Amino acid sequence: MSAYRFLRAGEEAAEAPWRPLDRALLRWTLAHGGSPALARLAAWASFADGEGDTALPLAADEAGRHGMPALDPAQCDALRGEALVGDGRQPAPFVLDADARFYLWRNYADELAVATALRARQRAGAAVDDAAGEADVDTLFGGDRSPAVARQREAVRAVAGRRLFVLTGGPGTGKTTTVLRMLLRLQRRAPGAAPAIQLAAPTGKAAQRLLQSLRQGKQALRERLPPAWLPLLERIPDDDALTLHRLLGYDPRGNVFTRGPAHPLAADVVVVDEASMIDLALMRALLAAVKPQATLILVGDADQLASVAAGSALMDLVGALEAQRAPELVRLEHSFRAERQLVPVNQAVQAGDGAALRTALAAAGTQAAWHRTDDADRLRRELARWSDALAALPLRPVLPPRPAGDDDDDDAAEAARRAVALDALRALGRRQLLCALREDSYGAVALNAWIERRLKRLWQVPDERVWYPGRAVLITRNDYAARLYNGDVGLCLADADGQLRVWFEHTDAAGQATARAFTPGSLPAHEPAFALTIHKSQGSEYAHVAVLLPPDPAHRILSRQLLYTGLSRARQSVELWASEGAAEAALAQPVRRAGGLGVRLLEGISRGFLDA
Repeated sequence: MSAYRFLRAGEEAAEAPWRPLDRALLRWTLAHGGSPALARLAAWASFADGEGDTALPLAADEAGRHGMPALDPAQCDALRGEALVGDGRQPAPFVLDADARFYLWRNYADELAVATALRARQRAGAAVDDAAGEADVDTLFGGDRSPAVARQREAVRAVAGRRLFVLTGGPGTGKTTTVLRMLLRLQRRAPGAAPAIQLAAPTGKAAQRLLQSLRQGKQALRERLPPAWLPLLERIPDDDALTLHRLLGYDPRGNVFTRGPAHPLAADVVVVDEASMIDLALMRALLAAVKPQATLILVGDADQLASVAAGSALMDLVGALEAQRAPELVRLEHSFRAERQLVPVNQAVQAGDGAALRTALAAAGTQAAWHRTDDADRLRRELARWSDALAALPLRPVLPPRPAGDDDDDDAAEAARRAVALDALRALGRRQLLCALREDSYGAVALNAWIERRLKRLWQVPDERVWYPGRAVLITRNDYAARLYNGDVGLCLADADGQLRVWFEHTDAAGQATARAFTPGSLPAHEPAFALTIHKSQGSEYAHVAVLLPPDPAHRILSRQLLYTGLSRARQSVELWASEGAAEAALAQPVRRAGGLGVRLLEGISRGFLDA
């Protein structure tokens, strides 16, 4: 039991945006001999960690982030003399490195370990120069050497012999089909037994989407590949993809992973999709668990939103590899979607170019629109129009009666029920409203309530009824026994006898899309799904998307990555609901999380205790 008393200290600035956790660290620092200046800096570092930064810059252009007062050189020098502050060579509560970046110890240790492991994987890899390589690539691409597949061919050619490979690109650029060909190439050149392949993603929903994409890709390749390649194609798993936490054996009781150097993963090739969601600590755990001789393939869109927790590991890694012109990275840029009118929209947002965005939206014709939602009245008008369009979708079919026996006729009746439910689920996926915020009047919670009220009136459903045909729900907690995952969207439908069940899209053992039903009371934690946050939409795609930004240009959530992630979820058409000021503010604000990972990858790693 500690003898220290955590009382409010005079150093706690009332106007600072600190959380209770940040203020607790301030008091801990004071109680353990730190100066008032160090205590305040510790609180700011904790706050910055909550905002996604792994370090707090005290010098140069990035100093003074989040409203923290900037420090002068004399103040930085004074901090180095504090007993609680180290330089990284030995464990200490805080680290101030040579570039005046101030760290909480765990973030410094994670950053150094990740940089060390990534550079080691780079050094261990070597290009494979076998004569059959180009012939294999030609076979995998059916002889296509057009510019459209040049980057894909480069990735398939370069992955052999690497211990680390990063494949990045926007939606529709063919990342999954490229990964399939990369895995075929790795199997083709394996000297002995076929390599063991493991698939994973940061979330359960992303893992399921990866499997679905792989099944579709494998089906397409079966029709194109020579017979000799088909056994290799069948060895690529498409029946199981784990979340990273399950893959690494996360134990929540001790907040530790059971997989690591002492108990590494058995896989020879590890593929992780949606890698932009991986935070710094999780990246460290992943790198520690993959065997040194195994190949780690990270796949994702580096321009999307970074992880919810601290760090932007994929963005930092891609930036460093691009600066090095490293062969371990390929960025796919050609879009294979038929609706190419949306490509310039996404490119304009990536560039932060407001004029180009206006031009692209106008050029897209009926496939894109910008609706100004500067005030509540305009937002309500757009919501009414959107809700009326939702109500017109076939979201409330009455399912055929449930079969009573086990004969073939009953199997056919159940298949018919599933087919009707699947059609309704796909109709729901045609339109999705995405919100920058979860809370507030422009947030997903309030908009879901508004949309549900209007739909109930249009469908003549009593206001007090919670479950009704056509209600869409989003699973918010993984239920591995039920195979329902955080991010899954279900649709409530009625049987012919009026019984309600919630249906979810599912892929059966044969790789065919179907649907599964659950009683409403058996669902894990869930919430309405007519409006989702942009964060929740990562990895998903919808035919038609509306992206809503808060009208205040000064809102802290606005960023270029947020807008890009939302707009790029659209396959066919998109609407931007935003004020002029909010859209311009988002375009002008690229997310640059503070930390030293990118620098360490480029300049080398200072020796510290982790090198021993």
